[in-house]
Amino acid sequence: MHLLILGGTTEATELGRALAADARVRATISLAGRTQRPLPQPLPTRTGGFGGAEGLARYLTEHRIDALIDATHPFATQMTHNAVAAARMASTPLLVVLRPAWQPVAGDRWHRVASMAAAAEALGPVPRRVLLTVGQKDLAPFTNAPHRFVLRSVDPPPPEVLPRSVEFIAARGPFKEADERALLIDQRIEVIVTKNSGGTATEGKLAAARALGLQVVMVERPPVPPVETVGTVAEVLAWLDHRHAGALRGE
Repeated sequence: MHLLILGGTTEATELGRALAADARVRATISLAGRTQRPLPQPLPTRTGGFGGAEGLARYLTEHRIDALIDATHPFATQMTHNAVAAARMASTPLLVVLRPAWQPVAGDRWHRVASMAAAAEALGPVPRRVLLTVGQKDLAPFTNAPHRFVLRSVDPPPPEVLPRSVEFIAARGPFKEADERALLIDQRIEVIVTKNSGGTATEGKLAAARALGLQVVMVERPPVPPVETVGTVAEVLAWLDHRHAGALRGE
């Protein structure tokens, strides 16, 4: 089987490792190219966009892709919509890997919002010290906010998109709870703003906030288009096994 994996997540790398030694599969991982220093991948990799859904459909057809696996970030909505449209145009089977969202537990002080603009508004007008763990494209609503931000991301954003009062920390997960607690205490953080990305790599900040009694402004996930989804890499492998067995039977 010839696979294209839309990557950039822990799940995509884990899937690549599982498939690297599978003689039944020839796979390529595609990265959007937004991260300056992406992690090494276990499979051949391409970087950059396709030119929208039509360009992705052409790629699927020209490279005779047997199945498309969308293992992008839960908030990479445009890529997922393009994948759905392209798969339909190219008649290519599509599976979306959607890791389970975080759920609040006893002791959490979550304020759930539907957008970054709502998250910025939820912080209120009184200056606070805020740990901001969102992407570069999400910073605009916070630009003129009166708060003191500690911004953490893999790459430094360009200066023109930064909030007016900000300290930048370059870091890549996974983050341990003890380290997150130390960061929150050292920076005197009062509230965290984050996206409901799910997974374990950045979950430590939620446990640390719970232990310290801090508020978390949680931006909920956008809706997913109607498409077949799974939550784990093991389920992807089972799906691929089923498709491979069907191909051998001529189905």
